[in-house]
Amino acid sequence: MAPDEPGAGEPGAGEPADTRRPRSVYGVGTEPDARFSLANERTALAWVRTGLGLVAGGVALTSFATFADMPGVLDVVAGVACLVGAGFAGYALVSWRRNERALRLRRRLPAPSGLPVLVVGVVVLALLLAGYAVGSATGP
Repeated sequence: MAPDEPGAGEPGAGEPADTRRPRSVYGVGTEPDARFSLANERTALAWVRTGLGLVAGGVALTSFATFADMPGVLDVVAGVACLVGAGFAGYALVSWRRNERALRLRRRLPAPSGLPVLVVGVVVLALLLAGYAVGSATGP
């Protein structure tokens, strides 16, 4: 684009819109306000951090169970924490793609579905750990 043409000097001027990946997201609609797109990205990264925290907690729980010579119940809880954490990382990507496409197509954002799953997962893990703690405190 020549410097004297309309739109020259604007961000993204002269760049083809389809160079970014994934094309299923960036190849549709119009460019949304950067604030909304970046907020969507921050939300996805928060889901990834949550998933990573659950995976790290599961690994720590497994290490603690091995060190403290505790039965395999904690290994099961740790495995569940790791699987739920991996699920949240996958959910982050799916949710980011759906929201970004909706922003680009000027559609309503889809309803969030991950928060109820997170709450249920945390409650289940807390109940399992509390049950184990009470059971091990009362003795065999």
